[in-house]
Amino acid sequence: MKRQLVAGLALLAATGCSSLQNANQANPAPCPNVFALNDASKMVEFAGDPALDNVAWSAEIVDVRSSCRYFEEEPIKALVEIDFAVGRGPAATSDVKDINYFVAVTRTNRALITKEEFAVPVRIRDNIATATFTEELSDILIARKGANTSGTNFEIAVGFVLTREQLLYNRSGKSLKFNNL
Repeated sequence: MKRQLVAGLALLAATGCSSLQNANQANPAPCPNVFALNDASKMVEFAGDPALDNVAWSAEIVDVRSSCRYFEEEPIKALVEIDFAVGRGPAATSDVKDINYFVAVTRTNRALITKEEFAVPVRIRDNIATATFTEELSDILIARKGANTSGTNFEIAVGFVLTREQLLYNRSGKSLKFNNL
């Protein structure tokens, strides 16, 4: 699935990575660091108290990858791929769930530039417990001050949109124990 995000004052281009101009020119410096926020990299939705029998849905960001192109005074054009694993638990009342996640672009260790949220409908049929998929965000454009501003000045963070309870559960260090795995 493809998603698009615009950072700073740059405009969103509707084309994929194959259309990047001057693809044969080397970047003057590395791409922005991309990562999943630790506190928001997992999501467990309970139907009741936090217990294995009460798990309705769970999800995890398994991996995040990026590539980018920029040269001269052009904005950074980044591509981000996010691998997800989603599970339907015994307390789920449906085989479809919207998985909500965000992508944020920041100045390295500084201010947020932009943040967008996305919803991915996931269907897990009765005879399957989990699903894995990759979301692709194409043409993330990050405006640069000039030709000497490198990708190392920016970060791209991803994570799940969590309720307060889900965030506190993640921060608690608790985990569910699966006896028969």
